[in-house]
Order: sequence, then structure tokens, then C-alpha cells
Amino acid sequence: MTIKRLLLIALTVLAVGRIVLALTASFSEPQAQAQLELYQTNLVLRALDWQPPADEGWNWQDVRQTLLGAEPYAQAEMQYAEAREQVQAEQQQLTEQLAVVSDRSLSGQPVTDLQPSPAPLQLLQAQLQRLDRREAQLGLELGILQAVQAETSAAQNTWQQIKAGGVTEALAATASVLQALWQEPPQVTERAESAIEANLSGWFRDRARQRLYVAQAQSAELAALETRQQSEAQRAFVKLVTIGAVPLVGGVLGVGLAIALLVQLALRGKTAVLATQAQTGWTVPWDGEIAWQVIIVGFCFWGQFVLPLLLPLAVSALGISLVEASLRVRATYILVSYLCLALGALGVLYLSIRAYLPLPADWFRPRWLSRWPLWGVGGYLVAIPLVLLVSLLNQQIWQGKGGSNPLIFLALQADDAVALAIFFGTAAIAAPIFEEIIFRGFLLPSLTRYLSVTKAILLSSLIFAIAHLSLSEVLPLMTLGMILGVVYTRSRSLLASVLLHSLWNSGTLISLFVLGSS
Repeated sequence: MTIKRLLLIALTVLAVGRIVLALTASFSEPQAQAQLELYQTNLVLRALDWQPPADEGWNWQDVRQTLLGAEPYAQAEMQYAEAREQVQAEQQQLTEQLAVVSDRSLSGQPVTDLQPSPAPLQLLQAQLQRLDRREAQLGLELGILQAVQAETSAAQNTWQQIKAGGVTEALAATASVLQALWQEPPQVTERAESAIEANLSGWFRDRARQRLYVAQAQSAELAALETRQQSEAQRAFVKLVTIGAVPLVGGVLGVGLAIALLVQLALRGKTAVLATQAQTGWTVPWDGEIAWQVIIVGFCFWGQFVLPLLLPLAVSALGISLVEASLRVRATYILVSYLCLALGALGVLYLSIRAYLPLPADWFRPRWLSRWPLWGVGGYLVAIPLVLLVSLLNQQIWQGKGGSNPLIFLALQADDAVALAIFFGTAAIAAPIFEEIIFRGFLLPSLTRYLSVTKAILLSSLIFAIAHLSLSEVLPLMTLGMILGVVYTRSRSLLASVLLHSLWNSGTLISLFVLGSS
């Protein structure tokens, strides 16, 4: 066995260990889906204030009910209750972990020897404080949802729990303000409006203000609030239509396209579109060790070990604190990190295959004159219903756990045009180009030396999904990877899979930006 192969084995063990640890860590992390559902629920609550125009050409009331649901307040209450219960479960888990860390610290044993987490005592305490505030905030909002549905006793009990929970004085004071406002008759406590302004937002703040202005008999302020609510409700309705239009229209078109292609495959056999080059592999001039080397050294070791060590040092040398940095700075850091990952991995790829240059004509070369745009758009339409269906099943499996891409949470906060452009450059341009070169352009064809095209698509899609390091995303991303693989093997153009990948990421980002702007 050569020294190179021994080194590859060692790096593989390190890389696999790091991946297993990352996936294991993501097991207990919350999914972004629950947070996204709350953002969408907030849009629905805001849109409920919209009064449709009396237009004989449209039955706006039916459109409104179809989009917002039959019992939107009850649905929102259920989602907020579930979100609060999830935070409470995380609080309990962290409290138990904190107790173990505290006991070890008092006994003089090294905290870093602890399992399952080596987190310092102070970090765990800070995390618990954030969870406490989050639980109380959800409680304030849940109580308002209960109150507007005339569930006054439940609302009063929810707010009383916040006061008894030992959270910050400001949140406890806001709970007292809400309790007083929803008494019969309503009572106005000292500094009620400032507490509402500071600790509530969006629809919840306006509902509390509305109750306050009624109690204070401030008719002018109430009229101005209702006028503004109508304007914001109309914008929220448009946002909901925007978010729902692409999945709905694209899903219907995708289902229709998939059925048409399958029918054509059944009728025409080998001459059908889906059968074109279906079982034709590539002429692979290198062995499996080259593919192994590129993925382990160029992607895993460079991305999981080298860059996480070098980039923080570079940032620290520049005097930048990412914890305190603006969203624009953090977005730039993510883009730079991704470009460094891409340059390193593509550099390893080039050094690994340069001895085999020039490559056969169907390797990496974009086929500009082929029908790649049709393959890319068609693949995107088919991906919408398939990935959505798998995602719905996946949520039942993980029950809100399994982690998510951290970029999702940052994109939700993006209210700066420059930060939005940077996120778009990362997710919709850099990621599709780099990942398609590695996983479809290189890995998938390399696997066809040993596997059938179908098995190569499956294996490369699994590796593609695992590389994102979130358990909850493995099944949806593997499904997307399979569609990308089918599009690439049939079109024989990397531009097609890049276009599909870019459309998918762009659609996701647009939805996140719309939700975040609410």
C-alpha cells in the first residue's frame, strides 16, 4: 500500500468522523421549518385585517378564505403553542445539561471531558437565557391569540405563567399590561404603551394597541391605526400570494410534465426523452482513487478542517468580530468562505485530473447549442412537487428536529439590499456552479466506471445530501440531487443542472426574503 493511499485512508477517517459528529449534533437542533411556519402565520394574521374590495368580477371573499384558511386564528394558536412547547423541551434539555456541567465544575473535574457536550458553563447559561426569553416572548404572543378568540381565562393563565417564570422584568411587565387590558372592564397600567412598543411586534403589537386605544377612548389614534392596518394587511396578502404562487403553479405544471414524460416513456421506449442516453455512461480515464481523492481532500478535508482553522484567524487578524458584526459583514464572510471552499476543491480537482487532459468531449464542456434551458426549467418544475412531497414526509419523521442550513436564519433577517445581493450571489450563483461541477460534472460520471448510471445517480445524490451536514435535509436534498442527476445524464450539459440548481435556490431565497420582510 502506497503512502498516498495510507494518507487518503487517514484523511477519510477524519472526514467521516467529522461528518458523523456534525450529523449527530444536528439531530437535536431545531429545523428552520418551524420558524418559517411562524413567519408565514404572522403574514396570515396580518392579512386577516384586509377588507376585500367589492368587485363583481372577483369573489374576493372566497379568494381570501382559500388563501388564509377557514380557522386562521385557531391554526395560529396551535402553531404558537407547538413552538412554545418545543422551546420548553429545549429548555429542559439544556437545564439538565447545565446541571451536569455545574456538578463537574464544582467537583474539580475538567468540563471538556463531559459528554454529550463540552460547552463551557457560561455558554450554556447564555443559551438558556436566550431560550427563556424566547419562551416568554412566544407566551406573550400566544396569550394575545387566545384573547382575540375570547379564550380569556387561557390567555390570563398564559401571561401569569410568564410573570411566575422569572424572566426579564420587561417581559413580565408586558405580561401584566396585557392581563390588565384583557380584563373586564379593561384596565390601563402605567407605561402600558411603551411596554407594548418595546416587547411586541407586528400584528401582536397592533392588537394590543387597539385594545389600549379602546380602553383609553382615543378614537383618533384608533382610526389611524386601523387605516395603517388595512394598508399593511393588503401588502401581507400580496406577499402570501407571491410565496404561494410559485409552488402552486410550478407544482401543477411539474406534475403534468412528469406524467407526460412517463406516458411518453411507456409509449416510445428507448426513443422517449427520459430514455435518451439513460444508460450511457462516460469514458472515465481515471480510477476510483482519483474520485476518492477529490472528494476527501478537496471537499471534506479542505472544507471541514483547513478553512475552519484559517478563516477565523484571518478575520481575527482584521479585527472583525463576527458575533457583533452586521448582517452585511456576516453575509460577506459566508460568500468569501464559500469561494475559498470552491477554489480549494476545484484546485484539487484540476491537480488530480491534469495528467488525463485533454478529456473526452462530454466532460465539463458546456453545450451551449443543446436544449439545456428546457432541461433546466423542466427539471425545476418536476422538482417542486417531488421535493415538496418528500419534505412533508420528512417533517413527520423528524418532528421539528434534525437541523437546517444556517443560511436560512440569516436570510430571514436580511433587510439590507447589499446583504440580499450577497446572499443571492452565494446561494443562487456560486453554490450551483461549484456543486454541480463537483457532484454532477465530476463525481457522477466517475462513478459510472464501476456502477450503472442509475446507481451512480443514487450514490452521488446521497453524498451531495450528506455534504450539507443536516440530518433533516438528507432526504429532500437527495431527491433534488437525483433530479439534478437525471437532468445532467439526459441532457449531457452541465449548464442544465446548474440552471435547475440556481432556480431552486433562487426560489427558496425569494420566499425567505418575502417572509423576513414581514
